[in-house]
Amino acid sequence: MKVCLMKLCRLLCSALSLPLHVMQVIGYKRLFPLLAYNVTFSYNDKMHKVKRELFRNVAKFADADGTLRLLEIGCGSGANFKFYPHGCTVMCTDPNPHFEKYLRMSMDANQHLTYDKFICVSGEDMRGVPDGSADVVVCTLVLCSVNNVQQVLQEARRVLRTGGAFYFLEHVVSDSSSWTYFLQYVFEPLWCYLGDGCMITRATWKDIEVAGFSELNLRHIEAPDVSLMIRPHIMGYCIK
Repeated sequence: MKVCLMKLCRLLCSALSLPLHVMQVIGYKRLFPLLAYNVTFSYNDKMHKVKRELFRNVAKFADADGTLRLLEIGCGSGANFKFYPHGCTVMCTDPNPHFEKYLRMSMDANQHLTYDKFICVSGEDMRGVPDGSADVVVCTLVLCSVNNVQQVLQEARRVLRTGGAFYFLEHVVSDSSSWTYFLQYVFEPLWCYLGDGCMITRATWKDIEVAGFSELNLRHIEAPDVSLMIRPHIMGYCIK
């Protein structure tokens, strides 16, 4: 009975989301970066301790000369910049070129970093980034919206040097017996349109576990004070 109710509610939600599909067609990708930029401040405030903990040991992956080359996949508006260690060199990628304006604003606000360049590419195909050129790759709230999670993870492994680390922070699907999962399943069509392709029923940890990293440090957490539908998170890092 619960499954039938879930499917019926999801169908209704999909129908109600049709106007948003029209918005996407006529230019929502131009509007989304502005919305994401403003939401970033609230999310960072709520997740400040979590992000501080996640990135606390990033500096240990620097080269012998102390240089740390960091590549961020799906950088958006640069929400993570303030958590990166002083002096590291950051290269940014994102498939939406309209983020660049807000990215520049974050760069201006975080002068403790050195910025390499912004490349407008998808995480599945970063051919402009050389093999083994990064000490650290960061991917936060990105794997929920890519077309092929495994392909992104393999690209992350390709651009990492041996011994480098892949850091992640992602919201994930809840336990299938929970009411959180019920809400995730029902409202995913609407959330997907509002979030520019964001899926809230992905078990992303399963993809990371089989991606071929030599060492995996992964934790499941409940994100504090965020929407119930994206409260289940995973965080951690893998070593190539």
